[in-house]
Amino acid sequence: MPGSSLWLLPPADHPLNKVLPGLIDQTSKSFGSPHRFLPHVTLTSEISPSKYGSDGPAWLSALDLGPAKDVRVNLERLGSDDFFFRKLYIKCEKDGGLKTLAKQCRKHVDGYADEKTAQDWAKEAYMPHVSLMYHDCPQVDEKELVAVDTLEVKLGGTGDMSGWVGGRVVLVPTDKPIDQWVPIAERVI
Repeated sequence: MPGSSLWLLPPADHPLNKVLPGLIDQTSKSFGSPHRFLPHVTLTSEISPSKYGSDGPAWLSALDLGPAKDVRVNLERLGSDDFFFRKLYIKCEKDGGLKTLAKQCRKHVDGYADEKTAQDWAKEAYMPHVSLMYHDCPQVDEKELVAVDTLEVKLGGTGDMSGWVGGRVVLVPTDKPIDQWVPIAERVI
């Protein structure tokens, strides 16, 4: 994936931080994927490293991300696309706060700096999700989706295991191999 990405993680003390890595590991093993990664909702990708230079933490802390109380991640349902990074995922509700946060982040991608372009991207192209598997295999069909064990995660429900409010925005150089995707900056929102 070219450039770097901004991801949204659950708050540090949230119970999904313990459950989601196990779900990714279990799902990846079940489908034969060798890839493991930090559970996240991608806010945007394709950020040129020249934007943050040698000081990712300072760059990230200076971004206008808006109020955390408005950012909600609601886990809705399992899905699969014929795309490597969305082979199996949990679709998230595209509510106002999450969409606004993604728009604010997208403004830092070349060609999206103006409000309207970033707003149009957030409205039309942004699809918030938590990936469970990266894999070069056929799309997962409905029968296989039904068989996926989501452990303690409550899809379309309420409570701690169905999503989170706020969280941590991390900057990740995603122009490296997947096993090297490690945050270089973190900001609590």
